[in-house]
Amino acid sequence: MKHTNPSAVVIAVVAAAGMGAAALMPTAAAAQTAAQAQTRSVPTFTIDPAWPKVPPQWKLGDVSSMTSDAQGNIWVLHRPRTLKGDDFAKAAPPVMVFDQAGNYVKSWGGDGPGYDWPQREHGIYIDSKGFVWLGGNNCPSNGLARLKPVADDALLKFTQDGKFVMQIGHSNESKGNADTANVHRAADVQVYPPTNELFVADGYGNHRVIVFDADTGKFKRMWGAFGNKPEDDDHCDVVRKTSFDSPQFSIVHSLRVAHDGLVYVADRENHRVQLFSNDGKFIKEHSKGAAQFANAVALSTDPDQKFLYVAAGKQIAILDRMSLDQVGSINMPGLLGGHLITTDAKGNIYVAATGQGLQKLNYQGMSAAAAK
Repeated sequence: MKHTNPSAVVIAVVAAAGMGAAALMPTAAAAQTAAQAQTRSVPTFTIDPAWPKVPPQWKLGDVSSMTSDAQGNIWVLHRPRTLKGDDFAKAAPPVMVFDQAGNYVKSWGGDGPGYDWPQREHGIYIDSKGFVWLGGNNCPSNGLARLKPVADDALLKFTQDGKFVMQIGHSNESKGNADTANVHRAADVQVYPPTNELFVADGYGNHRVIVFDADTGKFKRMWGAFGNKPEDDDHCDVVRKTSFDSPQFSIVHSLRVAHDGLVYVADRENHRVQLFSNDGKFIKEHSKGAAQFANAVALSTDPDQKFLYVAAGKQIAILDRMSLDQVGSINMPGLLGGHLITTDAKGNIYVAATGQGLQKLNYQGMSAAAAK
């Protein structure tokens, strides 16, 4: 597990008039957006270099996702089977829980009766009722060590003590984007409490958002990019794009549903975030073209959820949630903007960076708005 040296970390927020926006966002369009944002107050952060404290008898594999519970604990999902050599014998359970100070709380997870534990753990989420949701993105032909040659086509629901509750779909049974009973290498989920619906970023094999009832697992609706009908394009290899205006999603890697029901979707290989109504009507997008963007999305935790955080290469972009204009940037030397990111009730950001480790960014309040 790697941490970034705090002496080498700079948190760069494009809000104060004295800061060089062009150096942080080099494109002309980004520079114009930054100039417009200089009167805006935005969240600021510092890195917590001591978080978390993994018990010495254990090792973490690639950290794929994190989420927070109502008590402020942070749940870490990692991939024990990515550990090599002697470290594999010290693999921690795939679900690890830490408190705000980084102290170990508990752990569980792995194969068990009655459910298909994912071969390649990917996303974890805790809903407002306290249930733990998780899934994986394994592909049968990826040839990764210690993994069965099956597709992770299910989502699992557990209590916080690891008691199995429900499974949506079944391992290796997806029939493509038209299949409403299975997911196909789903990447991320969130439950929207007002409707008790589970929104799924589905994913690596499929190219859609799909919605289920969070209690019964019954299919509700689905959609693709721009609200289009999703088309099948299933392959194990990640396809790096040379054009970024596809009418279809690439890897639907992350999503978040705001308090008002708006749905934000990270279309990773198309380098764009798309915004939808709760029933799948396309509203607008923020696209970066060839620049790396939209690995993951997370919402600020102020009452209005004013900001959307977007993992973008070696930084996290700060977008105005309603306009999707970029109003700031968090710069983290030595660590990518993240594989998946999440926030807690205190406004802190947690970065899961797979093989590069994990990181906590402590919220420091809002920057002072610059004078017009």
